[in-house]
Amino acid sequence: MIENMKNSSFFIVAALIVALGGIATGVGVGKLRAKEQMSAAGIPSGPIQQVAGNDIKDGQVFGSSNPDDFKDSAEGYLEVGGIDGEGSHHLLREGGVSQTVYLTSSVTDLDKFNGMQVKVWGETFTAKKAGWLMDVGRVQVINTKAAAPTDPNAPALKKPGVNQDE
Repeated sequence: MIENMKNSSFFIVAALIVALGGIATGVGVGKLRAKEQMSAAGIPSGPIQQVAGNDIKDGQVFGSSNPDDFKDSAEGYLEVGGIDGEGSHHLLREGGVSQTVYLTSSVTDLDKFNGMQVKVWGETFTAKKAGWLMDVGRVQVINTKAAAPTDPNAPALKKPGVNQDE
């Protein structure tokens, strides 16, 4: 009986030590990640706004703060609508329908970017109907007043580093 109580006490103490070790590890990893998200100047570079507000400006970024988190990216004119149940939005790109990227997002509300030229980063998924289906984790607004590339009267999409006001 005394030996069973000693074994029970040992088991309880060991379980508490393991639980406290797990908690300490979790807290430590959380603090380490927060520290990694600080820039050299001490300004947090952590999560950028997940969801866009109503006043979106060229150059703003939403979703993940790190484009390197995603191996795939695409740029084009964002419109609402998927294809046969795949994607909630699509990205029109120069080159016609074959260049369209169908999008969904588990991170941000893509509706806010409807009618804008954006660059998206995410992960490509296998699709049955869509030629390219991407789950978007990061969105950068290129031009809030863009026009779809298929519109013959619309100016071309902005080219980075090119002054189009001339």
